[in-house]
Amino acid sequence: MKTKLLLTLLCFCALLSINAQDNIAQQTIQGVLQGNQGQVIQLAEAFSEEQYDWRPSEGVSSVGEALLHVAAANYFLASKMGFPPPEDVDMMGLSKITGKDNIIAAVKKSNAFVLEKIILVETASLNEEVDFGFAKMNKLGGLLAMMEHNGEHKGQLIAYARSNGVVPPWSK
Repeated sequence: MKTKLLLTLLCFCALLSINAQDNIAQQTIQGVLQGNQGQVIQLAEAFSEEQYDWRPSEGVSSVGEALLHVAAANYFLASKMGFPPPEDVDMMGLSKITGKDNIIAAVKKSNAFVLEKIILVETASLNEEVDFGFAKMNKLGGLLAMMEHNGEHKGQLIAYARSNGVVPPWSK
C-alpha cells in the first residue's frame, strides 16, 4: 500500500513538473520582455516633455515617435499571431498621439497587451509558420521578434537619452 501511494505521489509530482514546464519558452520570453519594457518606460519617463520632439537628425524618429513605434509593433506582431488589438486601439491613429503622458500610456497599454498574449500562445503551435509581412517565421520566432524589437528600441532610447543628457534611471 505504501509503495502504491508513493508511486502515485511520484507520478503526480512528475505530471505537475511537466505541466509547469509546458510553456517555459513563453514564460522566459515574457520575463525578458517585461524587463525590457520596464526600462523603456523608465526612459520614457526620464525624458522631459520637450525632449519628446528631439530627433538626432532630419528623417530619423523622434523620442516620441520611437516610443509609439514600439507600441504599434507590439500590437502588429501580436495580431499576426492571432491576437487582434483591443477594440479601443486605433492602429492607424497610434502615430498621431501627442504629449508625453499620452505616449507613455499608449506604450504601457501595448506592453500589458503583449505580455498577456505571449502566455496564451500554445506550446504545440510554436512551430506554426506565420507571415509577418517582413518575414515568414514560426510563432516562436515571432515571440522572439517581440522581445528583440523592444530591446532594439531600448538601445535606441538609451542613445537618445545620452545625447540629451538624460541618464538612464537604472544606471544612476
